[in-house]
Amino acid sequence: MTTHAGEAARGEDAGAVVFATEGLTKVYRMGEVEIHALRGVDMALYAGEMAVMLGASGSGKSTLLNILGGLDSATDGHVRYGDTDLVRAGERALTRFRRDYVGFVFQFYNLISSLTARENVAIVTEIARDPMTPEEALELVGLEGRMDHFPSQLSGGEQQRVAIARAVAKRPQVLLCDEPTGALDSKTGVKVLEVLADVNKRMGTTTAVITHNAVIGEMAHRVIRLSDGRVSEVKVNEHRRAPAELSW
Repeated sequence: MTTHAGEAARGEDAGAVVFATEGLTKVYRMGEVEIHALRGVDMALYAGEMAVMLGASGSGKSTLLNILGGLDSATDGHVRYGDTDLVRAGERALTRFRRDYVGFVFQFYNLISSLTARENVAIVTEIARDPMTPEEALELVGLEGRMDHFPSQLSGGEQQRVAIARAVAKRPQVLLCDEPTGALDSKTGVKVLEVLADVNKRMGTTTAVITHNAVIGEMAHRVIRLSDGRVSEVKVNEHRRAPAELSW
C-alpha cells in the first residue's frame, strides 16, 4: 500500500505516535548562500515500528534523523515527542531527552579503541536511568563471547553490534540508525540488520533506519522516502522480508 506524503500510512496494528513533525524546515546558511535541507516535512513514527527512511545523498534524511534525535536544531516547524516540542525545548531538556529516551547507531561505530566491548557499553549504562548490564546488552546482540575484546580485535560487523548494544543498553524508547550497514559488505550488513530487527521485535523499540539502499526497506513496517528535503512517498509493507532474505 502506498500513500502520498501527507497521508498517515500505517498498519492496523501500529502503536501510538512517538514522533510527529509538522512543517519541519532546516536551512543552512553559508555566507550569502542558503541551503534548504528540509522543506516542510510532515511525518510520524509509531510505537514499536521499524521504519526505513530512503533517499539519495542530499535528500535530507540525515538532517531529519539528527533533528529527531536532538542532535541538530530546526529552522522552523515542530517536532513533537509525546507532549514535548523538541524545536522549542531548551538545551537541558534536549540533553535529558538524548540521554534517557534515544539510542543512536551511526555508519562508523565510534567505539573507544582503548576500551573493551564491555567497557564501551558501560559508558552508557553508568549514566542511564534504568539500564541493562553491559553483559545483558552484549548478549542481546550475540557477542557474549567477545565482551573483553578491544575494537581492533573485532570485525566491522562485530564492532557495529557493540555500537548497537551500547545504544540499546539504556532501554531507549527510540533507536535512530544512520546508514548502519554503510561501511559493511552485504553479508555482514545482513547480520547487523538481523540484530536491529531482533531488538525491535523483542524490546518493542521504535526503530528508524536511514539508508540509500532500497533493498533494506523490504524489512520495514513502513518505508518513508525523502527527495529534495521533502517526504515524497510513504509505503506500508504488507509482506515484510526477513533480513536473511536480503542481499545487495
